[in-house]
Amino acid sequence: MLTSQFRPEGLPLLIGSLPVRDHEEAARLVFDHTPEIPLWVQLPAYPEEGMIAQFMPGLPGLTAEGDKSFIHTEREGFDEALVAFYEEYMAVLEGGTDIDNSRFALTPDMARGFFTFMDYIRAAASEPVALKGQITGPVTFTTAVKEQQGRAIFYDEQLRDAAVKLLALKARWQVRQLARFNRPVIIFLDEPALAGFGSSEFISISKAEVTACLNEVIEAVHAEGGLTGIHVCANTEWDLIIDTDVDIVNFDAYSYFDKFILYPDPIRKFLEAGRLIAWGIVPTGNAEDIDRETPESLVAMWEEQAAQIGTLGVDRATLLAQSFITPSCGTGSLSPEHATRVLWLTRTVSDRIRNKS
Repeated sequence: MLTSQFRPEGLPLLIGSLPVRDHEEAARLVFDHTPEIPLWVQLPAYPEEGMIAQFMPGLPGLTAEGDKSFIHTEREGFDEALVAFYEEYMAVLEGGTDIDNSRFALTPDMARGFFTFMDYIRAAASEPVALKGQITGPVTFTTAVKEQQGRAIFYDEQLRDAAVKLLALKARWQVRQLARFNRPVIIFLDEPALAGFGSSEFISISKAEVTACLNEVIEAVHAEGGLTGIHVCANTEWDLIIDTDVDIVNFDAYSYFDKFILYPDPIRKFLEAGRLIAWGIVPTGNAEDIDRETPESLVAMWEEQAAQIGTLGVDRATLLAQSFITPSCGTGSLSPEHATRVLWLTRTVSDRIRNKS
């Protein structure tokens, strides 16, 4: 298993967004606070860097009308566009087309943060332990992208398949780019929509369909030698996530640990298999929590939670070796001051937990 070759040892790790307008500033903040495992940053100040919009280019039938983008299956030429998509997909997989020159590569106009990140890695004063990228998870993506009638493309098997394959190769492209630095590469699938799994909104979506979507992207990352994480920023059916092929589960430990621990057997087996937990112990949900909490209070919270995991037969040293410390979610919707405090808390909490070991 890939995770057997990598242990985070409680290092801090960030989630992908920041509330600034300058990609250089964003990269500096990342490298100042998490130089061991830096990541590229999405800036929601730019509409094209929204978590859905950023990964839509390349979809067959993609149509823009005003500020709205959707998949137009009734537009002339759609069938030919769909065939061309699959031909290019197969050509990339079989080596006939360079992925760098395909629709599956991120571009500077849509993902400036990725290219700034690459420049910062080259100029870094010290070699990182690992590198992190991210992509919108396939369930969130396909339930957010609509066709011309306003129906989510998840419910059209052909469109869903194309979208998942697009995400899989965009994730694979990231791994291939970052692997040039000879460091472990981690790709997170951001899946906020899974917080609604099992609700009436997603009542017609089965666990098998969700698992198949997730595993297709995960397997693409694994094919390039990368590690995968799934980030859900609220509660979900955690056994669904744990039962995929994912290497890292990232959950909001600040607000939802009591829900996470309701799955003791899956958690124990997950950790026994050598897989990793990313603890979203630093709050991002509201300014009051960010202002109130201190490194001491958050360390105490993590130690209490770690002790509960310990009752499953996982000792603290083993758990820490298989853990990251993260914010509970991205900071793109916060004020710059609160976002900076979240980064500082994440760094400081990680340092103090590791220094106690």
